[in-house]
Amino acid sequence: MFSFMGAAGYALQFLALLFVTVIGFVVALALVLFVRDRWQTEDAVRRNYPVIGRFRALFSTLGEFFRQYFFAMDREELPFNRAQRDWIKHSSEGKSNTVAFGSTRNISEVGTPIFVNAAFPPVDDQFASSEPMIIGQGAATPFVARSIFNLSGMSYGAISKPAVLALSKGAAKAGIWMNTGEGALAPEHLAGGADIVFQIGTAKYGVRTKDGKLSDDRLRAVAAHETVRMFEIKLAQGAKPGKGGILPAAKVNDEIAHIRGIEPHQDSISPNRHEEVDDWYDLLDMIAHVRAVTGKPVGIKTVVGSPDALEEFFVAILERGIDSAPDFITLDGGEGGTGASPMPLMDLVGMPIREALPLISALRDRMGLKERIRLVASGKLVNPGDVAWALAAGADFVTSARGFMFSLGCIQSLKCNKNTCPTGITTHDPRFQKGLVVEQKFEKVAAYARSIVHEVETIAHSVGVAEPRLMRRSHVRIVQPDGSSKRLSTIYPARDEGQAAPHP
Repeated sequence: MFSFMGAAGYALQFLALLFVTVIGFVVALALVLFVRDRWQTEDAVRRNYPVIGRFRALFSTLGEFFRQYFFAMDREELPFNRAQRDWIKHSSEGKSNTVAFGSTRNISEVGTPIFVNAAFPPVDDQFASSEPMIIGQGAATPFVARSIFNLSGMSYGAISKPAVLALSKGAAKAGIWMNTGEGALAPEHLAGGADIVFQIGTAKYGVRTKDGKLSDDRLRAVAAHETVRMFEIKLAQGAKPGKGGILPAAKVNDEIAHIRGIEPHQDSISPNRHEEVDDWYDLLDMIAHVRAVTGKPVGIKTVVGSPDALEEFFVAILERGIDSAPDFITLDGGEGGTGASPMPLMDLVGMPIREALPLISALRDRMGLKERIRLVASGKLVNPGDVAWALAAGADFVTSARGFMFSLGCIQSLKCNKNTCPTGITTHDPRFQKGLVVEQKFEKVAAYARSIVHEVETIAHSVGVAEPRLMRRSHVRIVQPDGSSKRLSTIYPARDEGQAAPHP
């Protein structure tokens, strides 16, 4: 009994001593921080409120987390809300996306598309899927694109090796194409067996000489891969029009430097434009050159600042001859995403896809180029309604990058530019990459793509057409500021609906 009481006494003495030690350490730390905060000159809050002022930075950092998980409503969060992300998550897991009780979407919000349901929609045996569409009929090797929905550009370097491999395998399984982004062709792009669109950025990664010029030999080497189906010359990207790509030095390891043809462990910043392209005629020369060297269809990717610029381009095409036209044009909206971009460019530059696509589609058709130039729409089009709207507005295809990132497991932590992505998608840190298991994730990529197509077909059938590409602007109404809605065909008339397209 005595020994037990003695042991208990010693334990209490130890705990008391530990408590005093901890309190002493906390007080000492507070004093040190007090002195540092009072004498530092960078932060006025910490200087005026030593120690306590530090909680402001802590709560600001944690606020992003709390807003996402506790305070933001399903339809409030940006850039993508919880309802959008949950739809992608469920579809990529093969789960039902049916909902109960009613929509949580505010359908009176200005700009909301509302599809016009048909009084007598097609019956079951009248349904159809979109037929494959040929891109680049005049190229030596045209491309027969199988899907209306495809994978937009994400560079190896900006995203990780397992992410690229999972996307490649998933794209192959779903029968969709995969855009390399401007970071060149990595072995992981080819390993999955997907159809590849090779993007030629302003730095010409992967097809450049040592001094950054376009290399015909490297172009031929890339085109020699059978699964490389098309080439896309990138003029601008939605999140940063007027500025080239940005890859921090932390992501430029030896392998990525070799693939891109640049120096390792240095920031990789692309020029803001192709230096040899000073006007639309120079661009037509470049398109013709790449097509002649590769034998594959060649298109461009751009962001619309004003329809006037694209009209000048179309006029130049008609002057040169219709064969000089790009085989496709990818229109990226100013709301497009990226791993790193200056905020003014991301927030304020470039026409949104909701305005640009109907205008440019009408302009293309008015110029008589509809059958020659395919239109690809991109920019926050991640759910079935977005894709269906784009097809009705005049797109031949829709591509998405961030939608597929969500299918890989992205949680929108907004750390793409810090090499600390917690899901292993935009980091080259092996600690985080191990969380992305390719064998599991590629199935989700494929399931997401298939779900989008299936749901878009459902919308098409609801409006009374057999397949998605038969949707027209008259099948969509857009909510106006007074709460009423107008047909998209009234706001942006189109020639294929019996109306002459006005000059934009």
